[in-house]
Amino acid sequence: MTPSPDPAPDLDQARPLGDIVLRPVRGHAFESCVEQLATAIRLGVFAYGAALPPERELAERMGVARATLREAIAGLRAAGMVRTTRGRGGGTVVAYRPTAPGEPRPDGGIAERREELLDSLVFRRVVEPGACHLAASRELSASERMLLTTALAAVDGAADPAEHRQADSRLHLAIAGVTGSPRTVAAVTDVQACLHDMLQAIPVLDVNIEHSGAQHRAIVTAILGGDPTRARRAMEQHCDDTAALLRGLLG
Repeated sequence: MTPSPDPAPDLDQARPLGDIVLRPVRGHAFESCVEQLATAIRLGVFAYGAALPPERELAERMGVARATLREAIAGLRAAGMVRTTRGRGGGTVVAYRPTAPGEPRPDGGIAERREELLDSLVFRRVVEPGACHLAASRELSASERMLLTTALAAVDGAADPAEHRQADSRLHLAIAGVTGSPRTVAAVTDVQACLHDMLQAIPVLDVNIEHSGAQHRAIVTAILGGDPTRARRAMEQHCDDTAALLRGLLG
């Protein structure tokens, strides 16, 4: 009998996805902090209205001085992605509102990045099926299983296309997260950022959303059932279908 995904539990009981996605920065600390935090916000790891973790926790997680982190948050604030309140009960809250796929983009689109983005589809076909195979090969903890089932439930229960787009990204990041491999998480985060930009540039197609949802459920079921081959093949099909759609609509 085919195992089914576990019932979706309370998100607060699962390990925060931000703890998995954010990693020690490399290169120039300020710019790397801005890049990581902005990507996490755009992909919905920190959704609209959510509070960012305290500065001390973020600085430790990213391996930077608190002064550097404050400068990065100031940059995000200047870009309108977060807002900060001071005093007791204050903190930094996400102000970025996701837009529905297919809506006009203020940055003029993605034509100038076409080759880079299309190549990211090739890289994704290598990385994400491998992540699924690895995840399904591991003995997942209760927290890791909870992370997957909660992320899957969020995709299925998304109220609108903008919310669905971010929930979709979070599911893929959650799968990478349960591999236990930080390098895999970093690679999947990079390809999901590129994929997000491409999917934002095409209209929402209900049939594709239905197909994608069925594939997501098959992927998570295979991982939770400990079937690496089936998990990899399900993700390969998912990557191939998404790539075909994007290449067809983006040209």
